[in-house]
Amino acid sequence: MAFVTYKEKLKGLSQKLIEAQKPIRILNSIRTHPGWEEELKKSGFTELPTGARAHYEGIQLGFNPQEKYLELKLLKKEIESTLGTDDELGQLLQRTCDQYMLVTEMLKNRGRPDFYRFSRELYGSPKDCFAQDRNTISEMSHLLYSILNGITPSLPEVQYPENIPAEQVVATLNERFGPYFAGEKVLAKLSDGIVADAAAGGDKVKIKQGATFSTREVDIYEVHEGWVHVGTTINGRHQPVSDFLSIGPPRCAATQEGLAVIMEIFTFRSNIQRAKQINDRIICIEKAEDGANLLEIIEYLRTEGYEERDCLSNAFRVFRGGTLEGGAPFTKDISYCKGFVENYNFLRSSIRVSRAFVIPFLFVGKLHVEDVPLLYAKHLEGLVAAPKYLPPHFRDLNGLAVWMSFSSFFNRVDLQSVQDHYKKLFDRYL
Repeated sequence: MAFVTYKEKLKGLSQKLIEAQKPIRILNSIRTHPGWEEELKKSGFTELPTGARAHYEGIQLGFNPQEKYLELKLLKKEIESTLGTDDELGQLLQRTCDQYMLVTEMLKNRGRPDFYRFSRELYGSPKDCFAQDRNTISEMSHLLYSILNGITPSLPEVQYPENIPAEQVVATLNERFGPYFAGEKVLAKLSDGIVADAAAGGDKVKIKQGATFSTREVDIYEVHEGWVHVGTTINGRHQPVSDFLSIGPPRCAATQEGLAVIMEIFTFRSNIQRAKQINDRIICIEKAEDGANLLEIIEYLRTEGYEERDCLSNAFRVFRGGTLEGGAPFTKDISYCKGFVENYNFLRSSIRVSRAFVIPFLFVGKLHVEDVPLLYAKHLEGLVAAPKYLPPHFRDLNGLAVWMSFSSFFNRVDLQSVQDHYKKLFDRYL
């Protein structure tokens, strides 16, 4: 028998995993019915759309859930037998198999209450605590709600008119992506098959045909969809051995979305309304977990000042795949804030303990933040290549290191005393 190296074994198993998960498309499989919006409007938002379970059963998955589950289970056993029970990259591949096995179970239960059980296992819940912390995601969202709503009236009003056509957005993004992703193909394109105005799909940023956009939204798409989502996909595909890093199971969602939010904030492209929207989705998920139905979530968003179009799009995000009656939401949208906090803590800790050199490996592919030390160690062994495409803030870590160094001290500051001091000063003159 011909000699087979460890790298060849890992590469072969990586390829098998990539192929096994290829037909699994979560968001496409739980897209909402295009007629539900019209049903809601026709009833004056007094009656829930009907036939949710039948609608989801009518969406072809492109694979047989039972057969795919068995395929992944057998691949998991093959990984263990080929690489050994103690191999750490093998264990990571096995966890990825576990994730996709749970995904097949979740998708098999679309339109049923059990959909939420698997969604919560895969993505978490607002009631969960942050990693290595006792604060819950829900507690953070409630605090952010009061802060963000209090800030809004005190900020100078800035208008971001949505007057840029989709075709121009695609052209602008490709002009910007050209120098950043030198040598890669055009990375932005028009699409009429997406629900959101923009979405990253593999190595492409899809822009909704017929929609119009603001300059601020274009700036956000550049770093959020481009630098992070597309960038990590391409970095994963450039891996000569560990190209399983090009695929993102649900366990990677929080790190990915949190990193994208960090880039929006580090580049000062975010705004209060966007932060409110991201945070309100957490509140909506929590309400839906506690039994609120689609109509009640739409009404909540309406009371928060959203236009009808945004009320509907945000509410549908919460209920896609689950039940419209409440109690079974899709919980993925907690990932943005959850991942932001966990990634930020990782950045602070890495710098505090003099391990800043691992930070760029957040961009090495689709991963969970807890994987970074392992992947860096495997980089030193020649099994994981360094990320090819990095935002400037992560190529030169000096600015980030200074920011996080001061940030580490802020935990010691008595914030309440400082706030009380300045409030008295503000009250005296303003």
